[in-house]
Amino acid sequence: MGMLNAIGLQNPGARGVVDGILPGLDFTETRFIANVSGSTVEEYAEVTRIFDDSPIDAIEINISCPNVKEGGVAFGNDPEMSARVVEVCRAATAKPLITKLSPNQTDIARNAQRCIDAGTDAFAVINTLMGMAIDIERREPVIGNNQGGLSGPAIKPIALLKVHQVHQVCRSHGIPIIGQGGVASAADAIEFLLAGATAVGLGTGLFYDPLLCAKVNAGIVEYLQRHEFAHVSELTGALALHGQATAPCGS
Repeated sequence: MGMLNAIGLQNPGARGVVDGILPGLDFTETRFIANVSGSTVEEYAEVTRIFDDSPIDAIEINISCPNVKEGGVAFGNDPEMSARVVEVCRAATAKPLITKLSPNQTDIARNAQRCIDAGTDAFAVINTLMGMAIDIERREPVIGNNQGGLSGPAIKPIALLKVHQVHQVCRSHGIPIIGQGGVASAADAIEFLLAGATAVGLGTGLFYDPLLCAKVNAGIVEYLQRHEFAHVSELTGALALHGQATAPCGS
């Protein structure tokens, strides 16, 4: 039902990508988005400036990285720190900015609003949930980093709720959302669209079905035809809620 990993963000560096990798890509075939991370606000700004002078189409800001100047707390878990990162990245580029929101925070909607105020153009919702696995015979964590990011079908209900919550903030601003977290079928993708996503991202599902994207697209087309929708955009946020939602209490 999911994948727990701590593989990190290994890469040859922003300059290595811009100078050594991008020249070999076919930009007529698809869109390319750079994922920017950093351990300080200054690093985010520097990497964004490097990619601003490149042919990529957009920049995704990974604000789930730990802030080394603030004791290791993730940028994305604090709305003010999140907004600060977006602000410096916005000043460093004219390219579209996609802020990747973390589910490991108290109020994701408030964070989204602060990021909109700071200049983000879109959101990716959500990043992985933090989790742990333990080897009971050795009595130690299975993962070398002690904890890792949980993705895959197990987190889909949480991801759907977070997309719905962020959509409540985004819809009045016209800010699009890339919904992601456990998509393994066309039905999953349609759920995210109904919750408020404009587009849908696939990750863990591709590990066990590399052809999943084509199957999801075909399933969405079939759904649109069956329900007589003219365009997939008609699904975004078309969720009919049951009265006022309340927090569960007990079992």
